[in-house]
Amino acid sequence: MDVTLSGSLTRVVPIEETSQIGHARRVAQQVAAEAGFDTTDAGRVALVATELATNVLKHAKGGELHIAALDGIGARGVEVIAVDRGPGFNLVDCLPDGFSTGGTRGEGLGAVKRQSDVMDMYADPRGAIVLARLYPKGFGKADIRFGASHHALHSEEVSGDGWALALDDQRIAAIVVDGLGHGEAAHEAARVAVGTWLAEPMEDPVTLMGALAQAMLGGRGGAVALARFDARTAGLRYAGIGNIAGSVHLPEGSRGLASHPGIVGVQTRRAQAFDFPQVAGRLLVMHSDGLQSRWSLKDYPGLVSRHPALVTALLHRDFCRGRDDATVFAIRLEATA
Repeated sequence: MDVTLSGSLTRVVPIEETSQIGHARRVAQQVAAEAGFDTTDAGRVALVATELATNVLKHAKGGELHIAALDGIGARGVEVIAVDRGPGFNLVDCLPDGFSTGGTRGEGLGAVKRQSDVMDMYADPRGAIVLARLYPKGFGKADIRFGASHHALHSEEVSGDGWALALDDQRIAAIVVDGLGHGEAAHEAARVAVGTWLAEPMEDPVTLMGALAQAMLGGRGGAVALARFDARTAGLRYAGIGNIAGSVHLPEGSRGLASHPGIVGVQTRRAQAFDFPQVAGRLLVMHSDGLQSRWSLKDYPGLVSRHPALVTALLHRDFCRGRDDATVFAIRLEATA
């Protein structure tokens, strides 16, 4: 299995009043159509978006739906994530049909579970995150367990950040890039970096960083972090220049991944890679500086063991600075075969 993918922007639909439920449904159908879903499968996506938006409005009194197309193994899918800020709910109780905290018939999350190929949730008094991923019928095993929350600054149509992921049977490689500043020039810098990396994603990170520096010369430049995990050795090789933050996590704690100062393509310096042994099973998180750096998954008991897409959505919810593009990427470090 050889898979390479890079992401589009996450579409954020506010859910603050009833008319926005219909808008969320239409956005979800549009994303499904762009992903190649037929009418029947696009209808499943629309139903999930409707139910999640309705739940947000009735039980949390407002929040957002995050909607994105995503690549899986052999098929494109659609991700719909409901994000709210409270009061949260009991995960064990809320899935069976008939349970409701809002005086309704309590069929919403049960319907979401039946229609989705992947569903996961996290809730505490600070709020809830509900993840649903859908693929065309017959591709239910297409999902790759990663998360990517990718947002442009609210005044921009494009993001100056970028990310990409590559997999084979035993290795995982990832890039997160933050073009200097924001807007079109930063977007172009990120596009060049990701495109260059995708040509040889499993190459050594130091060699790749040199290639990126050459490709990005003459442009805005940016911060770049590269990670490559090999399940055969259980080791992670990591190289970063600039302010992309990286870390690996287990329930009992986390470890930061070092980057060097500089701007790839402008203030070019030779990268240095760091090797981290015995990281199999850990969660790798990488993010641009659109996210605050002072957060800890230990403040969210059990979250590190859930689907990585819940982690990225929650970190964006609670730690987005709101004054720059923001990208959060997460994946479990394990064999993919």
